[in-house]
Amino acid sequence: MELGLHVSDFTWPGGAPALAPSLVRVAKDAEAAGFTRLSVMDHFWQIAHLGPPEHEMLEAYTTLGFLAAHTSTITLNTLVTGVTYREPGLLAKAMTTLDVLSGGRAMLGIGAAWNADESAGLGFAFPPTAERFERLEEALQIILQMWSDNDGPYDGKHYQLARTLNSPQALSSPRPRIMVGGSGEKKTLRLVAQYADSCNLFSSPDLPHKLDVLREHCANLSRDYDTIEKTAMTPFELGKDGAGASEMLDRLRTLHDLGFTVATGSLRGPDGPELVAAYGEHVIPEISGW
Repeated sequence: MELGLHVSDFTWPGGAPALAPSLVRVAKDAEAAGFTRLSVMDHFWQIAHLGPPEHEMLEAYTTLGFLAAHTSTITLNTLVTGVTYREPGLLAKAMTTLDVLSGGRAMLGIGAAWNADESAGLGFAFPPTAERFERLEEALQIILQMWSDNDGPYDGKHYQLARTLNSPQALSSPRPRIMVGGSGEKKTLRLVAQYADSCNLFSSPDLPHKLDVLREHCANLSRDYDTIEKTAMTPFELGKDGAGASEMLDRLRTLHDLGFTVATGSLRGPDGPELVAAYGEHVIPEISGW
């Protein structure tokens, strides 16, 4: 089993001048500790359950590009890009650029978007839920086309592209992996089954049911359920001295037994950057053989 590190809080000691060196330290410590993925949110303001909107928030793809220059092995991705924040052609180009400049370490995380407040605040369109899911499906189709040999047009309900040219192409073979985030049973998990390489669910008692729904979508679409990577967000609650390791390992074992192979958690608060190495000491060695 693998661990992913999610950076969702940039309110650290030293303020904005210290963000770059602090982020480099987090990334390097995560790689050294054995984390296999490093992700950021695709938000422009801090989200409500983590802090007020005025707290520091870095733009996702600029941040991932910066992190690519300071790491060498860890996979870089967003959890997850809101489809309404970028035109699909631009998103495919940004992802391809990240993949090329990182040496093939980019992974696309994408979802239907949900933050109406920041969208209105910064002037982004925020259509009704049904339309956002239509746009998400079209975006997935466009991105997959741009990561193929087909550079022809795309004529959808919401997006029209005259030529889906993408040069250079990504280094990842056959293309960067795609994660569709979310647990909606009718639309999100169907999109996972149809287009994605990976799902991302929140750790909760209904996980077995969500996986059954995904399995049913796969059956309906003639998709091999086992080819979809199962990833989950789970609480990271570990002190520097390893306090809480036993409880965390129990949660990870439960996820593993359900079929999850990647668990991702956030480091929150001003002490977050100080804790990365503790996971490499107390948790990652225990799960590496699972």
